[in-house]
Amino acid sequence: MTPADDTIEREIATITSDDRRLAVSLNISFDGIEHVGRLWFAEEEWEDEGIPDRGTISGRTTEEVISAARALTEPELIARHRRATVNKRRYLSLRAVTDEILRKVRYLNQVAVSMRAGLIDLDGAAQEIDYTEHQLHELVARLRDAAGVEEQA
Repeated sequence: MTPADDTIEREIATITSDDRRLAVSLNISFDGIEHVGRLWFAEEEWEDEGIPDRGTISGRTTEEVISAARALTEPELIARHRRATVNKRRYLSLRAVTDEILRKVRYLNQVAVSMRAGLIDLDGAAQEIDYTEHQLHELVARLRDAAGVEEQA
């Protein structure tokens, strides 16, 4: 079983949008059913992570998602960047912790369902469930520091 928190990042392209050079990268994770990619746009001169596109690119394999992302034309990437800019989130730290909590909850459920179906052994599943529960407690403790903190664009 692939852990839900393994994320792969690939550089996809460099584009010019609104007179700015943007590095386009693709973050891919496995949600237990399919591989899901999300484009990120970051200015080349800046050190920040950039902003994510709200749309996703999914596929049966990591390679399928990468191929689909690389097949996007520059005008399509520019349109996705503009959509990302319009929908830009203000509380990125809180969103990151929330997204991580949701990934852990999905993974916890995936392990429990697999255990109940007899696909994985009880001892291994119990240990994985305990560890994931511990990670969730740590993430919940981080919510207090992340809440209400607005990141600058």
